[in-house]
Amino acid sequence: MAQQPETSLPPQERVSRERGRRFEHILELVEQYNPRADADLLRRAYVFSAKMHRGQLRSSGEPYLVHPLEVAYLLAELRLDTASIVAGLLHDVVEDTLTTIEVVGEYFGPDVAQIVEGVTKISKIHYGSETTAEAENLRKMILAMVRDVRVILVKLADRLHNMRTLHFLPPERQRRMARETLEIYAPLANRLGIGRFKAELEDLAFRYLEPEVYAELVQALEVRRTASEEFIRDIRTRLARSLGEQGIQAEITGRIKSLYSIYTKMRAQRIGVDEVYDYIAFRIITETVRDCYGALGIVHSIWAPVPGRIKDYIAMPKPNMYQSLHTSVMSDRGQPFEVQIRTREMHRVAEEGIAAHWHYKEDGVVSMEDAEKVAWLRRILEWQQDLKDPREFLELVKVDLYPEEVYTFTPKGKVLCFPRGATPIDFAYAIHTEVGHQCVGAKVNGRIVPLRYTLQNGDIVEILTQPAHHPSRDWLAFVRTSRARSKIRAWLNANERSRSVELGRELTEKEIAKYKLPRKYLQEESRVAQALRKLGFAALEDYYAAAGYGKVTPHAFVAALAPEVELSPREEGRVRRAVKRVLGLGEAHVKVSGMDDVMVTLAKCCNPVRGEEIVGYITRGKGVSVHATLCPNVARMMYDSERRIEVEWTSGRPDDEFHVKLVLDVEDRQGLLAKIVSTIADEKTNIKHVDAQTFEDRNARIGLVVSVRDRKQLERIMARIRRIPGVREVARKLR
Repeated sequence: MAQQPETSLPPQERVSRERGRRFEHILELVEQYNPRADADLLRRAYVFSAKMHRGQLRSSGEPYLVHPLEVAYLLAELRLDTASIVAGLLHDVVEDTLTTIEVVGEYFGPDVAQIVEGVTKISKIHYGSETTAEAENLRKMILAMVRDVRVILVKLADRLHNMRTLHFLPPERQRRMARETLEIYAPLANRLGIGRFKAELEDLAFRYLEPEVYAELVQALEVRRTASEEFIRDIRTRLARSLGEQGIQAEITGRIKSLYSIYTKMRAQRIGVDEVYDYIAFRIITETVRDCYGALGIVHSIWAPVPGRIKDYIAMPKPNMYQSLHTSVMSDRGQPFEVQIRTREMHRVAEEGIAAHWHYKEDGVVSMEDAEKVAWLRRILEWQQDLKDPREFLELVKVDLYPEEVYTFTPKGKVLCFPRGATPIDFAYAIHTEVGHQCVGAKVNGRIVPLRYTLQNGDIVEILTQPAHHPSRDWLAFVRTSRARSKIRAWLNANERSRSVELGRELTEKEIAKYKLPRKYLQEESRVAQALRKLGFAALEDYYAAAGYGKVTPHAFVAALAPEVELSPREEGRVRRAVKRVLGLGEAHVKVSGMDDVMVTLAKCCNPVRGEEIVGYITRGKGVSVHATLCPNVARMMYDSERRIEVEWTSGRPDDEFHVKLVLDVEDRQGLLAKIVSTIADEKTNIKHVDAQTFEDRNARIGLVVSVRDRKQLERIMARIRRIPGVREVARKLR
């Protein structure tokens, strides 16, 4: 057994007494909610972390120890168990020092070691591109979360403190981490119900991803601050008086909504900062559920509710355990505002999410009830087993991270919740896979509806099935849930592969007959194995599938199958090259990995631009169609991973041009269009087409088709247009 670490701190020039006292703050906070906490274990972890990180500095110039202390404090604020706080203090020792996970386990126990190891693995994950590696890394992260959700809680605290100090990093790393935070960590915090982490992560990421819009929004709210504070005081006073008169004890707070939530509203409604009115929200925290509903009635008796904005998450909690009553009302001044009403326990869950329910005993045992809180993580891992392409898994996970908002009922009264925009197909697959496969129609509230119907809150849904029916590829264009999408793709993949295997076998047999080779060649295992190795296939069926898809020619297989026979060259290659020359296809823009002499076209739906991420899709008889990975059609077309193929840009020529469609939401201001045209001209490029439409509210929309050389020039043009006064939004149109 190794010697236990010393409990006295090593001399450390940069660790001040103030930093030393911070650990005492952590210990004091932990003992407030957990008197049984092992204070000695916490202190030993603090000392061990200080010794291991001695001499290390952060980008800010502070001692590195500041970071694990801040992470541990955030975890203590979530009132987590002793092992989680210890893991917070030690979460970087394996990654950033010579300490091994075995040493951590020996000194602090297997529970702590498991959490630290999980956090270390997640820290090595890098996102940012639609790659197989990214998808596999995300799968590993979710696997670590399923094993012990405390892993992601420690990682979220780690990411939050890193985001708070992001200004010390170079701009490129700032944007990468901010994008990663907005796409992965903030949605994870939301899905786990940790509202306090989610809101701050979003605002911090927004600050670095859209610095100009962020600064404009901060300035606009600052101008309104005095009036807003007066408004909040008046509403609080009136609410307190009215609630008190009815004997309802409540804590009332008013606040300006988070910057990112205001920004998303601006984008969704295509409005400017000056047009955002409902940016103030109030929270009423009561003692009982009965008082919550009583308070709602009082609010509505004072101010008129906004139709369609009343939501009861107490009766039907969100999947992330969130419970509250929401309503939007109109004040006497014509100022709309939101009111959230909940009990103290509901408020704690809203702020702390799964941490509020994750009751660990000191031996690490978790109740079955709490284990169900992360059942959705296990479902994600189950779905990915049906998917051959890890990138499909990545897409489905990102969809599932966002909150579900629509609550529906089965005819027997069971409540099912879905993302906004979900359809009867999503409902059918939520019931059972075979119900989804055999779905031919649906009744909603007793009426027959199309399968594209968008489910609404309170709908009673009945699925109509037919045993001989099968999923349609068209369903992928409108289903919203990960489960439905994965099950449809799995069925289509299996069906498509079966057809391709048969076609590949038929084409191969014809090729063998063409050269009058003995059919027994296909029965000679050694000969077939040699041909498959040469072409890079593990099994004959894999080759047949590839030949049926068009990824490899039967001629190539026959040549590998009978190398001793001299085969005459085929005419197909010369014909295909001639067609490409006539049609101008595949002209030096893109090359296909592992395939020569193949017809390549840039998809017209998204017009990919040199430098952006692209993906190829094998189309029967039409070569390879190349799409931008962000193209809306990719998700619908790429259900069959066998037809996906790697493509890459060639070096290109100086005179290459790519046409891009841009949509601008602007103010209807004189001279604005001329300024936009002039800005684009300054970039030494041409406008191929322009149209403009004005609206009665003095807003306008401008459509442009511009020629660009590559992605960098496109991004530069869009950034310059955004800086023009009066331009609210610039977006690339991908279809």
